[in-house]
Amino acid sequence: MTATQNPPTDHPKTASDAGARPYRTVNPYTGEVEKEFDFLPTDAVDGVVEKAHAAFLEWRRRPVEERAQIVGRAGELMLERKDEFAALVTREMGKRIQEAAGEVMLAASILDYYAKNGPRFLEPRRIEVMQGEAVVENEPVGVLLAIEPWNYPLYQVVRVAGPNLVLGNAILLKHAELNPQTALAIEKCFLDAGVPEGVYTNVFLRIPDVEQVIAHRLVQGVTLTGSERAGSSVASLAGRYLKKSVLELGGSDPFIVLDTEDLGRTVKAATMGRMQNSGQACIAAKRLIVTEDIYEPFVEGLKQAFSTFSPGDPSDPSTSLAPLSSEQAAKDLHAQIQDAVDKGATVVTGGGRPDHAGAFVEATILTDVTPEMRAYSEELFGPAAVVYKVADEDEAIELANNSEFGLGAAVFSSDLDRARSVADRIEAGMVWVNSPTGSSAELPFGGVKRSGYGRELSELGMFEFANRKLTRVLPAKKAAKPQAG
Repeated sequence: MTATQNPPTDHPKTASDAGARPYRTVNPYTGEVEKEFDFLPTDAVDGVVEKAHAAFLEWRRRPVEERAQIVGRAGELMLERKDEFAALVTREMGKRIQEAAGEVMLAASILDYYAKNGPRFLEPRRIEVMQGEAVVENEPVGVLLAIEPWNYPLYQVVRVAGPNLVLGNAILLKHAELNPQTALAIEKCFLDAGVPEGVYTNVFLRIPDVEQVIAHRLVQGVTLTGSERAGSSVASLAGRYLKKSVLELGGSDPFIVLDTEDLGRTVKAATMGRMQNSGQACIAAKRLIVTEDIYEPFVEGLKQAFSTFSPGDPSDPSTSLAPLSSEQAAKDLHAQIQDAVDKGATVVTGGGRPDHAGAFVEATILTDVTPEMRAYSEELFGPAAVVYKVADEDEAIELANNSEFGLGAAVFSSDLDRARSVADRIEAGMVWVNSPTGSSAELPFGGVKRSGYGRELSELGMFEFANRKLTRVLPAKKAAKPQAG
């Protein structure tokens, strides 16, 4: 065993029996605690950072093509282990097994994308100058801390690891406490692919020890996907210690329906956009904004669609509604729904906890939601949609932008010029037209406002933690005098 991994306890227990070892696999369907893991001791933290830095110094010297080949091999291994990874994700956070398998494939495609394109992205770029030459080269900066969430425990990790490992950085991963076995499986995948020990390291960190890592002189940056509260804390620490940071935080994505020639298709898209991963996605369609001329049939169609979701074992392919990630998550979502109901919102369907074991909340549609309700301004992280009726596109845009979040958005219209015009006025990092918001390796991912800053994926994802170093060369006899500034 390394210092970053302690032996799990193998005896199962119920969640109510769980002690003070929060890195544990708690099956949200059964409530059973399957395995527990100890924290990395505080006095071992500095040693892990130093080992990562030493590994980085060797890793950065390897040809970028070799680094890319190793990352590509990790993607191949992930596909070969698809069933193992999918089963882990389903057991640890409750994702339906089909969706878990799809996440494995998406994660592998990201690793493959950077393996194939990373070396090209990192090629030096020459700048035209009047004399001599000027070149911008892309160099790694060193050890990075990545703090990643439970809802997409593979995808979220590789969209940081893929580009940065090809670039030549080293990564310390603090995964969510719900996903310890998935975190270890990812680490093993990279090691088996040929990533040197220390270049990618899983760390079961205590929250107070995060500051110790960020403050360490050998750590050059931190990236986090998570809540606003966590993002605010990490950004504050990064600022205090002058470290680069990237944040992808919450979202309350608008799904705007201006008009439709195929109501069934649009309702299906809205259902998929809201219910993916049981609604536990930052870019899920959380606020459905519909023009008044099609509002009633849209709500009726959505009600019919949501009424088909029934709870079941997420490892059973026939299950349509998986549990939330934990019992606490289910309680929190139900409290938000109940707050809206108590203050006058209309429940079109759902609204409660089903009479079924597991961390379930019914697939819920709320209308008549007003600003004094929590559901109006807070992110609903689960299978609950809020539908708003608007008079026209101007009102739709005003409502869409009346949010502290700005991650993604979707606009639906049969008139593409109209849809593009509305998309241009939406305050978000990503806008999809005639499709729910999604993600793919070649597309930049990130938001504005309280949804964070920086970008992951695409070519842009290569450069958040790169030193874009200028080398300026002039003839020795004509060397220019240095300029101020």
